[in-house]
Amino acid sequence: QVQLVESGGGLVQPGGSLRLSCTASGFTFSMYVMSWYRQAPGTERELVASLNTGSSTNYADSLKGRFTISRDDAKNTVYLQMNSLKPEDTAVYYCRADRQSFPRRIYWGVGTQVTVSS
Repeated sequence: QVQLVESGGGLVQPGGSLRLSCTASGFTFSMYVMSWYRQAPGTERELVASLNTGSSTNYADSLKGRFTISRDDAKNTVYLQMNSLKPEDTAVYYCRADRQSFPRRIYWGVGTQVTVSS
């Protein structure tokens, strides 16, 4: 059974930091591009960052320098380190696994809430 379980969300003050984790099971983690997306109320889900199997990263332009994605294939886990958080970073953060080779497989976690507020 495929599972992506996010953790690490919560309430943080502006300027603070959080580290999100997403632990996977049920598939060969190392073969998948891992990404973080987020969705704020009333908006579309947007890409935050992705990390492929070759350690190449991609970030939303507005988040470069504040957020860092990393993975530990031995632990089947992907991380998102978020620094200098702003109220506009408030959203539900989702983990996504994408096997881009045939057969294509995409899996999503259920999300973790991040709230940035004083």
